[in-house]
Amino acid sequence: MKTNFDIEKFIESGSINNELDLERAIIADRKLRLLSKESVHFKNLRKKLRDLIEVYENKEWSNLDNLTDEKVIESDKSEIIAERERVFLENRKQQIRKKLKALDLTQENLGHILGHKSKTHMSELMNGIKPFTLKDLIIINRLLKIDIKELIPIFLSREDQIKVKSAVIELNKPQIKLEKADLLFSF
Repeated sequence: MKTNFDIEKFIESGSINNELDLERAIIADRKLRLLSKESVHFKNLRKKLRDLIEVYENKEWSNLDNLTDEKVIESDKSEIIAERERVFLENRKQQIRKKLKALDLTQENLGHILGHKSKTHMSELMNGIKPFTLKDLIIINRLLKIDIKELIPIFLSREDQIKVKSAVIELNKPQIKLEKADLLFSF
């Protein structure tokens, strides 16, 4: 599952293309609202993100005659998925902060250990604005003794689940099935 929503890359793409990305953008906007008080960089990101949200909503939601039940269902499912992603990222941040505090380390100290020079960059990582690298998460796992399942999402998006199921069907291997933990977001 793509829980590592990189806002800057998203903004560079120049558009929101589906309901899940809209929900992720709305959550990112809320995070940036708080962070924009600290930094002009975050304030500028938020403005660009809000512009993308507005364009998408005007295109997809302004004409009530074009709204279908399927569109509303997709929106509801996307909202649930994005919220679960947000909760995962928030829990991860709290786990890291708790361990840092116990070890008398700061977020800035962790950034130094991970090789991140910028305090802003470390803030972006901790707040889910930018994704941690796998290497970062492995170092955090080993250094802070946080269970890897708390650091790396182990669930699959609905799209990935469908791809895996289709591949299994194509291979004619019915004995191969995704474990229940992987089906966290199935509907």
